[in-house]
Amino acid sequence: MISLIGVHECKLDAKGRMLLPSDLKKQLLPVWGEGFVVKRSVFHSCLELHPMTEWKKVMERLNKLNRFVKKNNDFIRLFTAGVRIVEPDGNGRVLVPKDLLNFAELQKEVVLSSSINMVEIWDKNKYEQVLNDPDLDFAALAEEVMGGPTPEEND
Repeated sequence: MISLIGVHECKLDAKGRMLLPSDLKKQLLPVWGEGFVVKRSVFHSCLELHPMTEWKKVMERLNKLNRFVKKNNDFIRLFTAGVRIVEPDGNGRVLVPKDLLNFAELQKEVVLSSSINMVEIWDKNKYEQVLNDPDLDFAALAEEVMGGPTPEEND
């Protein structure tokens, strides 16, 4: 399992390519040659860049869903809408497809935010707005999500 760390700023060129920062690239080297999947985020107007090894784990989970249940089929369709395989070029740039650029409203300045086993791709201004959302109480969220018993205490 890969565990990515860091927030990185980069720029999109006129063709929609972004040069992955060297620190992030170093972290991705073990999976670099396998390629990546870029997709729409479920909860925000940003994109997700999944190393292929991690994407295969997601697909294994989706493949277990019964496709004769309509809501499962609908979920799979919406979850995979716009999914693309991308491979970095020789310079370490990744081309973001036009429809996904439009979905995330990516402008020239982009933030790559490591999110454990994948990278969120944000328009810089939108990322800052989400981080500074006055309606989000991070302390309360942290307590709710992480404040329960530890896995060892549940055993």
